[in-house]
Amino acid sequence: MPELPEVEVVRRGLEPAVRGALMAAVTVHDERALTRYPGGAADFEAALTGARLVGAARRGKFLWLPIDGEERAVVGHLGMSGQILLRPAGAGPERFERIRIDLEHPSLGELSVVFADQRTFGSLAIDRLVPTVDSRAGGVGDAAPRVPAQVAHIARDPLDPAFDDVAFRRALARKRSGVKRVLLDQTVISGVGNIYADESLWAARIHPETAAETLSTRAVNRLLTEIRAVLEKALAEGGTSFDAQYVNVNGQAGYFAHSLNAYGRTGLPCPRCGTSIRRDAFMNRSSHFCPRCQRRR
Repeated sequence: MPELPEVEVVRRGLEPAVRGALMAAVTVHDERALTRYPGGAADFEAALTGARLVGAARRGKFLWLPIDGEERAVVGHLGMSGQILLRPAGAGPERFERIRIDLEHPSLGELSVVFADQRTFGSLAIDRLVPTVDSRAGGVGDAAPRVPAQVAHIARDPLDPAFDDVAFRRALARKRSGVKRVLLDQTVISGVGNIYADESLWAARIHPETAAETLSTRAVNRLLTEIRAVLEKALAEGGTSFDAQYVNVNGQAGYFAHSLNAYGRTGLPCPRCGTSIRRDAFMNRSSHFCPRCQRRR
């Protein structure tokens, strides 16, 4: 599933193309891509056609495109295999294309935003914008203190300037669950999925099953530092692509998979100490860690 770096790469690619662009035509090819929108395909098309976009924002794994002059936005979630692609006007249909939005941009001219999704777990929707609880900017890319209603319960992510380190430390101190489970809880911290949780815990030398409440302030600070470092490095390398399902808006894959130290490296030597990386079943997924560097206290 695309995590924060992958979604942020898509947001950055979309932002210049959608800022100030008019949605000249909207076509829904598959209504399954509107699972988060109860209005249906015809209403979705009519509501957006002729409206103008003002930018692209993100919180965690959610994207939204605020609509000019309205307290509404187009909200997107990539799910397991969703792709948001930029294509020249009139370009042929993409494989697994579900929705196409034809834009007229004041300087870039005509182009299309295509939402494609092989497994149909991703979605687009139109949602109302509501005030943020802390009166800070809704997310990365939107300075207004507003966020889509269906995203409001999602915690801020560690690359968000409004992320509260102190509140995060307090939240961990109240959790008896293993620290990795807490990192995957989107109401505590967003955007850190399975890949980057494993990588951050490896970098911080913390066992994934360590009870969150037992971590010292120093350990939590170290973990936050490593989370941010891992996410920033993944972002600089275009995200992690294990197959053709995750690509940026131009259809190009990321290459952070070559920089992984723990995730997906079962049986290979730990880059730090040489011990074989271990893989354990975890919440219908897997945890990858070094049994020597990340001893369970």
